[in-house]
Amino acid sequence: MSKRIVCLRHGQTLWNVEQRFQGHSDIPLDETGIAQAARAASLLASLRPTVIVSSDLQRANDTALALGRLVRLDVHVDKDFRERGGGQWEGLTREEIAARWPKEYADWEAPDGESVQDVAERVGSAMRRWAAKLDDGGLLVVASHGAALRLGICELLGLPEELWPALGGLGNCSWSVLQEGRKGWRLLEHNAGTLPEPISSDDKPDAEV
Repeated sequence: MSKRIVCLRHGQTLWNVEQRFQGHSDIPLDETGIAQAARAASLLASLRPTVIVSSDLQRANDTALALGRLVRLDVHVDKDFRERGGGQWEGLTREEIAARWPKEYADWEAPDGESVQDVAERVGSAMRRWAAKLDDGGLLVVASHGAALRLGICELLGLPEELWPALGGLGNCSWSVLQEGRKGWRLLEHNAGTLPEPISSDDKPDAEV
C-alpha cells in the first residue's frame, strides 16, 4: 500500500482577515479558525491518519491538535514546517507592502525574508523525512501554512521552478493529498475541503488566482 501525505493549512486568524503578512509571527486562530479546525478534523479523521506533525507556530499546531484529539494521536512539532519568513513585511497589510516596496512586492520577495527556493527545500525535505517514518499504507498529516505547503508540494513533486505558480493557493483549513508511487510523489487532490473562495495567505498574490 502506498504512503500518503495530507497537507493541511491552518485555520483562519485575525491577520488573515486583515490581509497582514504573518510569516514567523505567532498569531493564534480566531473563533472562525477554531471552528474550521474542528470541521477539518471531523472530515480528515475518516482517513485514519497514522502520524500527525505540525509547524511550531500555534495557528498550525492548534489546527493539528484538533485532529490529534479526535483520532487519539500525539502531534509532533517540526519548525521546518513554519511559514515563509516575511522579514520586514511581517505584520503589514498588502496595501502597506505595495506602497513601501513596489518592486519587491511585484517580485514577492520581502526584505530580510526567506526566498521561495529556501522555503521549498526546507518544507519538501521535511515532508520526505517524515514520510520515511511511515509504514507502508501509512498516512501523514502535515499541519502548516499556505505558502510553505504550496512550495513544499511543488518541490516534492519535482516541478521546475518556472511552473510553481501553476499550483494555486490553499484556503484556511483546506488540504492537499499526495501519494507515493514508483516514480515519486503525485498530487491526488489540491485545496480540498471547501467550495472555491478567495484565499487570504502569505503566498504570492498571483498564486491565489
